[in-house]
Amino acid sequence: MAANDNKEEDLNVFGETLVSCSIDPVTGFFRDGCCSTSDEDRGRHVVCAAMTASFLEFSKRAGNDLSTPRPEFGFPGLKPGDRWCLCADRWQQALEAGAAPHVVLGATHRRALEHVDLADLKRHALDLA
Repeated sequence: MAANDNKEEDLNVFGETLVSCSIDPVTGFFRDGCCSTSDEDRGRHVVCAAMTASFLEFSKRAGNDLSTPRPEFGFPGLKPGDRWCLCADRWQQALEAGAAPHVVLGATHRRALEHVDLADLKRHALDLA
């Protein structure tokens, strides 16, 4: 588990307090359920995404198999419907490939906006009325 010493302020893409993405399965760079980040998080695991079968297949083809359990790392494997803090660049790649999963904006860290466009995130948002 990463240290929280250099953890950035937890604000979402709207500048509001970041809400939890998932505790079952537990996600986040810090494995605290939130898409928090710090300088140690080189992948910027900041987009709270709801897994879909098409995204999981895309990610596997791209070299990041998120669906296969890895008990030696405490990783249960993800299934459609699970929420997970994705790397912002991976979400952008999936968007460009037509496989972007839905997102939870209230749980997506503001640092995601350094890699993806807010309008794109909004088009895939689960939490907009």
